[in-house]
Amino acid sequence: MRIFLGLLLVTQVLAKEELIDRIAVVCGTTVIKDSDIDRDIRVTDFLNAQPLVLNQAARRRTAAKLLDQALLKQEIRIGGYEVATTQEANSQLAKLARETAAFGVRLSKYGIDEADLREHLRWQLTVLRFIDARFKPAAVIEDAALNTYYTEHKTTLKRQHPNDTDEKLHADARDILVGEEVNRLLFSWLDEQRKQTKVTFLEDGLA
Repeated sequence: MRIFLGLLLVTQVLAKEELIDRIAVVCGTTVIKDSDIDRDIRVTDFLNAQPLVLNQAARRRTAAKLLDQALLKQEIRIGGYEVATTQEANSQLAKLARETAAFGVRLSKYGIDEADLREHLRWQLTVLRFIDARFKPAAVIEDAALNTYYTEHKTTLKRQHPNDTDEKLHADARDILVGEEVNRLLFSWLDEQRKQTKVTFLEDGLA
């Protein structure tokens, strides 16, 4: 009888956890749970050294971000793009731990652990590689556009990098324009994917 009651209590606890961790959004075939939103907010605020805010506005912003991430994950999987390794994420995690005062205490304060942080860092590395592989080759900057930008921003660039040569500043200007074009291509692609993907919000206030 004692064993039976113990099993019953475990079953009740599991049922309660499943009830609490409800599905918040369905993006195509990807399910985004309440706990996914909560964890992403906590990790993001930790990395940004911002106060932890778990209000509805934060949940809505994070749900939108996770929807975009679901689209990216699908494209990375289908396209066979390179995925960052656990070892690479561990290296990033170790660097962050060295540079963050009272690292363990702060993790506890934000309600996360190293596993949460490691997976977040691994995903960040994966996304950066995907963006470079998918969109950077298409970010072609015409010489005329580069020269115009350089002429208009040369003073600012020199102030920011007083020891750089004109050649290096010119290269910096190109990098800036390439970055802007990559972002434009990425956001355009995401907009198109959103239009083609069925999204169902199961939690009020997230849409």
